[in-house]
Amino acid sequence: MKKGQIYEGIIEEVLFPNKGQIRTEDRTVTIKNGIPGQMVRYQVTKVRKGKAEGRILEVLKHAPMECEPVCRHFSDCGGCTYQTLSYEEQLRLKEQQVKKLLDQAVTGYTYEFQGIKESPRRYGYRNKMEFSFGDSCKDGPLELGMHRRGSFYDIVTVEGCQIADEDFGKILNETLAFFRQREISFFHKMSHTGYLRHLLVRKAANTEEKEILVDLVTTTQPVEEEQGMLEKWKECLLRLPLQGTLTGILHTRNDRPADVVQNEGTKVLYGRDHFYETLLGLRFLITPFSFFQTNSTGAEVLYETARSYIGDTKDQVIFDLYSGTGTIAQILSPVARKVIGVEIVEEAVEAAKENAKLNGLANCDFIAGDVLKVLDTIPEKPDFIVLDPPRDGVHPKALRKIIDYGVERMVYISCKPTSLARDLEMLQACGYRLEKACCVDMFAWSGNVETVCLLSNRKPDTKVRIDVDLEDYYRIKDSKKNQD
Repeated sequence: MKKGQIYEGIIEEVLFPNKGQIRTEDRTVTIKNGIPGQMVRYQVTKVRKGKAEGRILEVLKHAPMECEPVCRHFSDCGGCTYQTLSYEEQLRLKEQQVKKLLDQAVTGYTYEFQGIKESPRRYGYRNKMEFSFGDSCKDGPLELGMHRRGSFYDIVTVEGCQIADEDFGKILNETLAFFRQREISFFHKMSHTGYLRHLLVRKAANTEEKEILVDLVTTTQPVEEEQGMLEKWKECLLRLPLQGTLTGILHTRNDRPADVVQNEGTKVLYGRDHFYETLLGLRFLITPFSFFQTNSTGAEVLYETARSYIGDTKDQVIFDLYSGTGTIAQILSPVARKVIGVEIVEEAVEAAKENAKLNGLANCDFIAGDVLKVLDTIPEKPDFIVLDPPRDGVHPKALRKIIDYGVERMVYISCKPTSLARDLEMLQACGYRLEKACCVDMFAWSGNVETVCLLSNRKPDTKVRIDVDLEDYYRIKDSKKNQD
């Protein structure tokens, strides 16, 4: 087998998040975005000892479980993975993927796997979308939407996106038509020239007003009569027949080359720069750049599950590590003596403090900084720890410090089960064991899933400690597994 060669094969299984497995006589080929049971023609893109990677050129025969995609952009848009599966089949697939990872990580004992909980809303559940300006082909007309599947440059205008709120589509179409008519250029990633970059839209799902925040992200490169043009764009949006209420229309500058939404200065064109959302009876202030779960109704399921795992916390000190805007900390605050949240993003910490005041919670402290460093500065010792790390999991040195607290129980919330499985191996080696786990489908039609785990610490006389450099441990482990 050589790079560039074309083969045919049947995808036998799909590993998290979307890694289809085709087994040949001498190796396993990993192909993204396939469905178990599909017969595909694929081209080899990488070959290594005993393994290979490829990309699908054509689906020769569909899997028995497949159905017609709900979204007409599915074959082109990179926003969804499982549009050709029924929702029930998606849940079954994700459940199997996570269960397999946990089973491989857990050794020498049994744990309770509680399956997967579905999203209360299957369609239109996303309360935030970041659309990109660009073109669908070189020198083509201006487009606004999602990246084309497998492409870094091409953009697909997603009219009628099935996972975004209906109002988002109206705002997208109006914005695209406005700037197309004026022939305004978009930011080219290679030459770093152009004006339009992103359109960020957020909306509250659980409030009566359904407040909407719109932020146009551009470069500082000169555009003729920019102020007047933005004023006209604002007026166009305000005339739209939306189901929600436009609370704020903003303009953000960003000249950095990276293709991400970053804030180098924001001006309010209309209204205010924030709105309010509610979760489990608490009120949260959301800005364009606040970290907040993109599925509000799903987040309530996730946090209710985590709260049920945490149990009785009366008179306890709780550490909420990687706390974001403090959602979990504030949910636990009424049933704890004190909650201390640690988050590296300063803006998120400031939002957490404001939200705690908004909800009248006086026993929450939020600290800005890296968990690895901040833990050395906190005088209190935790009785319980909640971990909700980013996709890469917990830094190995931080994990060592967390383990050394020796708390009897902790809850680990993971948005990437491969990172969770990796961290579980070290937690288990140092005396913790997985008691129970549950998946929550926060991202319907995609390959992602949240996992909630309850970990307990064995008694000190039976605890196993190992003297190992955790950075070396993970470096060796990751080089072997080449985890996504």
